Amino acid sequence: MAPPLLISEIDILPVKPREGLVAFGSCVINHALYLSCIAIHTRPDGSGYRLVYPDRILPNGKRIQVFHPINRQTGDALERALIEKIRTLTQTF
Repeated sequence: MAPPLLISEIDILPVKPREGLVAFGSCVINHALYLSCIAIHTRPDGSGYRLVYPDRILPNGKRIQVFHPINRQTGDALERALIEKIRTLTQTF
């Protein structure tokens, strides 16, 4: 069984909304791994937010992901933490 996932130092950088993109997020995992450039988009149906993880385009045109969750539990935990933070920030305006 995997150890519990501790997500801390969550930071949100709002951007001028464009094509659903509203912010970028970053966080630290288990006091050991810093993740950044996680795009936060509004869902197409307007029901909330979704995360898009960074990727790079190689010279041959192929896209590769820089990092991403490898299981549903991790993805859900990251989504909950970052979306909770952006909702907290948007409530203060």
